[in-house]
Amino acid sequence: MSAPAKTGESKRRLTTGGRKTRERIIEAAAELMFHRGAGGTSIPDIQAAAGVSASQIYHYFGDKQGLVLAVIDHQTDTRLAQQRPLLDNLDSIEALREWCDRAGSRQDERGCEGGCEIGSLASELADGDQSARTRLVSAFDRWEGPIRSGLARMQARGELSERADTAALATALLAAIQGGMLLSQVRRSSTAYRQAVSAVIDHIESHLVR
Repeated sequence: MSAPAKTGESKRRLTTGGRKTRERIIEAAAELMFHRGAGGTSIPDIQAAAGVSASQIYHYFGDKQGLVLAVIDHQTDTRLAQQRPLLDNLDSIEALREWCDRAGSRQDERGCEGGCEIGSLASELADGDQSARTRLVSAFDRWEGPIRSGLARMQARGELSERADTAALATALLAAIQGGMLLSQVRRSSTAYRQAVSAVIDHIESHLVR
């Protein structure tokens, strides 16, 4: 599908006003889709929230699917930006625990409602929209990459055993984050999230060279 390239091209051609309008539409759609799901969010809903016409939405995104893909990119960029600089320095057990703890605190602050913005889209779209699934694979890869890089640096410094599979450990931690957030959303308590990530980080710690 050529949508990603077209999106990039359209952003380069936009005026300052056009970029602001496009971003306003994406932000409004992202907020609605987080609370209602992509399927429960209509073009008229987005029009009203963003204060734009349907023709503007179709001009910038082609159709609703194009807007959904833009929302996935927006949510990914926003979540990763919020987690920096911690996300870029996950090369110690202490850093991993602090990063995960802050995410747990963020869940507590909103009463564990809504879950993960990217995970919620994934659970809704992965089976029914191949383009969205492909974009979500990229989103999770971008999230997992810094974990893997941090573990690889620990291994290169001789702190983590050479037998440790850093790629598998990074995937395990990301899976614990996602699964823990889902259980926390259902139970309205961050306990499940904290227990899940702590267990994986404890396992990573067991690979440290003593």
